[in-house]
Amino acid sequence: MKFTCSVDIDLPLDRVVELFDNVDNLKHWQDGFISHEHVSGVPGESGTISRLIYKSGKREINLTETIVTNDLPAEFTALYEAKEMTNTMSNKFSSLTENSTRYIAEINYIKFNGIMVKLMATVFPGMFKKQVQKWLNQFKGFCERSGTIA
Repeated sequence: MKFTCSVDIDLPLDRVVELFDNVDNLKHWQDGFISHEHVSGVPGESGTISRLIYKSGKREINLTETIVTNDLPAEFTALYEAKEMTNTMSNKFSSLTENSTRYIAEINYIKFNGIMVKLMATVFPGMFKKQVQKWLNQFKGFCERSGTIA
């Protein structure tokens, strides 16, 4: 399952990328975010592995993130592996004007594990896109609230 989401942010490209590239900011725009732990590699470089933990309802979701490409602002692509699924997410940023930026996220779900996740992906595929779009919208709000604060 593949889809694309996007949002336009009223801030310059360099500031948006700076906010995106700081893992300490995940808690400000990703619901359920608990922690980010560096596992191996040079942080931010291709091949780096990290562990991300989220809370969804009463469940804890553990993801392994492997950076595939980090050529920001053009592209940041990572592979995300969890017990329930495997996907890639490619994040791209481009300048629309001097003070506005387009953020495009391309998601490709490679594998679903377990009958419930497969059923959800088949019956409610829009649910996955809706969650990603929600996070992009929340990132936009976070960026615009942060403004020029370092």
